[in-house]
Amino acid sequence: MNYEQRIRNLSVPNGKIDVVLDTDAYNEIDDQFAIAYMLKSCDKLNTLALYAAPFYNSNSDGPADGMEKSYDEILKLLKLAEKDLPVLKGADRYLPDEKTPVVSAAALDLARKARGYSPENPLYVVAIGAITNIASAILIEPAVKENTVVVWLGGHASHYHDTAEFNMKQDIAAARVVMGSGVPFVQLPCMGVVSAFTVSKQELEYWFVGKNPLSDYLAQNTINEAESYAHGRAWTRVIWDVTAVAWLLNDNNRFMESRITATALPGYDCKYEPENSDCPMCYVYNIKRDELLNNLITTLNT
Repeated sequence: MNYEQRIRNLSVPNGKIDVVLDTDAYNEIDDQFAIAYMLKSCDKLNTLALYAAPFYNSNSDGPADGMEKSYDEILKLLKLAEKDLPVLKGADRYLPDEKTPVVSAAALDLARKARGYSPENPLYVVAIGAITNIASAILIEPAVKENTVVVWLGGHASHYHDTAEFNMKQDIAAARVVMGSGVPFVQLPCMGVVSAFTVSKQELEYWFVGKNPLSDYLAQNTINEAESYAHGRAWTRVIWDVTAVAWLLNDNNRFMESRITATALPGYDCKYEPENSDCPMCYVYNIKRDELLNNLITTLNT
């Protein structure tokens, strides 16, 4: 891929595009919003498949359990959205090193799909969890790094004090494989950038509750989670993952602003390494919160 084509692939796409979504859907309350937003944006996004990503926190007993629970949560969202799409199980563990893939149905499916695309007509991959499945697909099939564009919510802003963001720190090896592979790569950093995309209880109740079963589930799921620790106090929740889908819809920078910059790989010490000026990436540095939230409301309630 030449430099000019790479820069084109790091720009918001025109027209209708093919896309797959890789998600740790049971990890938090925000993946569900992202899934719904993608499914309801079918005028621009032709969703081909959804992949379940591993995760390990208080909502799972380990990466394999997290992946299985995410698989079930994806199916629940598809039923609420009245959509029938392929859902594939992903990795049951993180990469053991930067050369060994974790073979899964999701990684094999992405590897197979990538062979049918080209740099001039790429497949868009939205990743909103640990990026194990995408890294594995790249290690299995080199065509993935030529024929796809990876949009990832992961890491923190370059000015933040570390890179120990949940998606990134779970599988640093996978992040290094993807970001160092040469695949056209779009990063939406969490703290310092996407952390601005919040929603309050009052907004959820006013704009989502009672509109349709899908919006009801999204709102009530978020309210229940926040009220479990903040009952009786004011709160907002960041719905992080929506922004990764929104980058694909970001015509004329209506939802966010970004710049082309050199790629800086995350180190195992939770710091970014010196930048590689030979491999540019797209770095999102500002979220237009109100514009994006209003579009999310309109899209989900239509």
